[in-house]
Amino acid sequence: MYTGERLIVNRLPITGATLTGTQYIPNRGQIIVFKNPHYKPGDADEYIVKRVIAFPGERVTVSDCFATVFNDQYPNGFNPYEHFDVSNPQECVTGSGDWTVPKGEIFVIGDHRNGNYSLDSRSGLSTIPFNDVVGPVAMRIWPFENFRFF
Repeated sequence: MYTGERLIVNRLPITGATLTGTQYIPNRGQIIVFKNPHYKPGDADEYIVKRVIAFPGERVTVSDCFATVFNDQYPNGFNPYEHFDVSNPQECVTGSGDWTVPKGEIFVIGDHRNGNYSLDSRSGLSTIPFNDVVGPVAMRIWPFENFRFF
């Protein structure tokens, strides 16, 4: 997805969680829209679109062009991008770092993650509180030639 495209966001999971008194938690690999935690009135990016790669308690490392997620199921880590379909992903995750996702938050990375093109959890946004999630992307409706369901 690129700047200027128009998306439909599925708000039903958020509404359903609210009605049942639970917290909405997106799936790993899901593309979500969330409120920019650093947004100030007048800024251009009040809402941001990224892919969820890690959950509370999980550790994320970025080095040598790869993001690796460590958790109880994968104590030696795994590449989250091997577990879901990413059309035209960038080959290399730039930068380096080591993060542990705090309780009530998620770690997100953009699919266009080379250089400084993608503002995400590894490059300035930090982790995203569950309460800032607007919902998963359901479809791209513009431009028409790139119409797609997610």
